[in-house]
Amino acid sequence: MASTDVREDLSCSICLNIFKDPASLRCGHNFCRECIDHVMDTQEESGLYICPECREEFRERPVLYNARALRNIAEKLLFSQPDQEDTGIYCTYCVDSPEPAIKSCLQCESFLCGKHLRAHIRSPKHILFDPNNFPENRTCSIHKKILEYYCTNEKVCICVHCIVFGKHRLHRVEPLDEASKKKNEKLRKDLEMLTSNKEWAEKKVQSLTERRADVEIKAAGVTERVTAMFRDVRRELEELEKRVLGDISMQTEKISQSVSNLIQQLEIQKDELSRKMSHIEELCNISDSMIVLKDQNSDKEEICPTEQEATMDSMIPCEGGFHEDSIRDRLRELSDFIKYIPICIQKPEGLLLDEETAANDIQISMDLKTAKFSEVTLDYPISPKRFHLYQVQCRRSFSSGRHCWEVDTSKSTGWRVGLCYPSMDRRPFIGNEKNSWCLRRDDDEYNIVHEKTFVLFPHRPTSHKFRIYLDYEAGRISFYERSDPIRHLHTFTITFTEPLEFVICIWNGLMTITN
Repeated sequence: MASTDVREDLSCSICLNIFKDPASLRCGHNFCRECIDHVMDTQEESGLYICPECREEFRERPVLYNARALRNIAEKLLFSQPDQEDTGIYCTYCVDSPEPAIKSCLQCESFLCGKHLRAHIRSPKHILFDPNNFPENRTCSIHKKILEYYCTNEKVCICVHCIVFGKHRLHRVEPLDEASKKKNEKLRKDLEMLTSNKEWAEKKVQSLTERRADVEIKAAGVTERVTAMFRDVRRELEELEKRVLGDISMQTEKISQSVSNLIQQLEIQKDELSRKMSHIEELCNISDSMIVLKDQNSDKEEICPTEQEATMDSMIPCEGGFHEDSIRDRLRELSDFIKYIPICIQKPEGLLLDEETAANDIQISMDLKTAKFSEVTLDYPISPKRFHLYQVQCRRSFSSGRHCWEVDTSKSTGWRVGLCYPSMDRRPFIGNEKNSWCLRRDDDEYNIVHEKTFVLFPHRPTSHKFRIYLDYEAGRISFYERSDPIRHLHTFTITFTEPLEFVICIWNGLMTITN
């Protein structure tokens, strides 16, 4: 009880803890220097300072005096009796005046205050713990002895009696420290393995995240191309609908005009017939034979209705036969347009021009995408792959799959573009041999060319961009005008026997591969 009273006398009335660097006011009361400084700081604004203990007032901030003697006593008390909390656990040996326990001894199975703790510290066999965490699980539940060994057979901690008298006497046992070290080594290896697995998982997550992002980017690209494709289809359908309805309207107007003319003729004939019928009726009513015989008007040639019927049959189509051939021809345009859709969904494949194949009058851009006609001979190194005039091919050949490319011809009025076999001679222009197929422009004339056969376009292109599609397995090379909507120009159907190479031929201006 005496020690408790001493702690109370050495406690700061502000923080209720043992004094730390105690300081005294003029009235004689002591406080921790930090505590009383904080109180004075809060009172400074009011201009009146009051002692927290006796409430004495000071007009000016009071001077703090060092309480050295009090500080020495407080430090000795803290050293001999560390701060204790009343946890409800008391020293086993303080029977008359219970003191709070600050440690528990595993060897003695007892709780110790500061005074009795000093006797246990002298012996290394005593194992000390916080009294709030007394390790009851460190004693054998059967023999009530300290657990000192580890049974590797049953993987449990045991005491010495378990080895000598218990069921573990024939088991393989190890001291706890040794077993703990082995387990720590195993745990470190497990940690390394788990760390490695975690790193692997993190890499996989990163890889999958990147792949997911790549899929999303590709999906966005495909979505954009499919949207554009269906937009083109809708526009093509609308254009085709306008053309078909226009054809029907024109044919209807033509037939209607012809029928109106025929009706007008028949009305005239009908009036003539009515007049003639009236005249004949008058003659029939005349009794004078001389007058009847002398009348010449009744002897004129009769109108033949058969000719009129033939004219009507040629003008007016029969039921279900209203120019179906013309409509079918228009619908074939849509069929040709639809053929390119499976290829259109794919992303156009980039091409690079091969400088080793460029003729000496073809200049290649730094990005290998543009071929330009050069008035000056460029004197490239001699190569068996080099074309003789105006031409250059791309670096890659194609022996399978579906592919599409786009070229911009807006800066040239003389060019050819298409595909050929590698066996094609280096001197002729593409399209002039049986092993090459191309699209051609020469000033205002546009052609499809194969084996020197020139097929004129049915219309003048409105766009300078053209698409070339290759379906190797199906044996098709198709050309499209990149107008709005896309217009199909021509499709070659061939059974390919060699890889195909993309070739540009240009004799003025420049041409660019835009994908």
